[in-house]
Amino acid sequence: MANDGRGGRESTRREYLQYGGAVVAGGLLAGCTGGGGSETTTESEDETTAAATTEAAAETETANETESTTEASESYSVSIEPVGEVTFDSVPETWVANNGSWADMGVALGLDAPMGVWLPGRYHTQYYDEIPDVSVDKSSIRQLWGDSGVGKEQFYELNADVHVADPNFLLNRGQWSEADIEEISTQVGPFFGNSIFSRGYAWHDDYRYYDLYEAFEKLAQVFQREDRFEAFEQVHEGFQANLAPVVPAQGERPSAAVVWGGGDEPEEFYPYIIDEGTSFKHLNDLKVNDALAATDVRDFYSNRGAVDFETLLEVDPEVLLVRGQEAKTREEFRNTVVSFMESHEVASELTAVQNGDVYRAGGLYQGPITNLVVTDRLARTLYDADERLFDAQRVADIVNGDL
Repeated sequence: MANDGRGGRESTRREYLQYGGAVVAGGLLAGCTGGGGSETTTESEDETTAAATTEAAAETETANETESTTEASESYSVSIEPVGEVTFDSVPETWVANNGSWADMGVALGLDAPMGVWLPGRYHTQYYDEIPDVSVDKSSIRQLWGDSGVGKEQFYELNADVHVADPNFLLNRGQWSEADIEEISTQVGPFFGNSIFSRGYAWHDDYRYYDLYEAFEKLAQVFQREDRFEAFEQVHEGFQANLAPVVPAQGERPSAAVVWGGGDEPEEFYPYIIDEGTSFKHLNDLKVNDALAATDVRDFYSNRGAVDFETLLEVDPEVLLVRGQEAKTREEFRNTVVSFMESHEVASELTAVQNGDVYRAGGLYQGPITNLVVTDRLARTLYDADERLFDAQRVADIVNGDL
């Protein structure tokens, strides 16, 4: 579905109607009046007046053509599936993001934080503590997801220029209709996004996914900040080059089970099979061996089923990577989750627990900055990398426009 979206705050439907009325009124007042009070003029005067009128009309037409060309050159279009081509009259100033993946991309581009995300609790802004002079006040970000999904009225209240979200997610998970999507797109601002974090949704099979940097480039085009994207791309390439010699050979890498377990004392876990979505980018870049892939344990996305410690003990992974724990520091995680497992009758028998190899797995929603942080963190945890594998100051410089 294609949308024509407004860009900045100057092109709303309300303002267009106001400006339209003013233009019409101005046109009615633009007629010519006679000169000198005389009812008769000489032929020479008539010719002179006619020539002047013709010249003025030509100048006006030229000016209008120039103005039209200038306005056309300021508008631009960006295409992304499943939305299609979105046209912006000017660069958006305010925005909403569905999750931390897109929110982090915006921060990387030097934008203000989005006005709202589905679940701010899963947008882990503490990762920015690793980057000098970069921070986000999460208290300013509104939570859009509630017990009944995402309320449509919130979009009118925020009145954002662009909604960086996959509309199909709202149709399939947010209890929206096609009419709701069309209404917000035309009355408030366009949608622009793709559910890149997971490959587990059947409704996404009919249109393409984007990897992290493909999506990042699209957002950079929306906000006309391709220079920052290109600078980040260079940082990412350097990081990958630094990471390559750190990753051990296939037979030397430990097998790891990735599970979701919330709270301080989790006893049930949702299993994740490592896939190609951006939520697994750090694990794929680290070439982590998936301990669950060759077992009978079904992926969380396939049946929403949970497993217990007894099931994990049957698999007995060398490493246990726990999601849902990113709000905790390393010390907090060890003093709660790991300590609980060490004292648990069944969990204490796990090889990963006995060897002290239970770690935070990294968040579901990763953008270019957060991905660097969690990949670097896990590289030093799993593979004993001696030093940071990316230049945090260079990241900060890009965010702050020092390219």
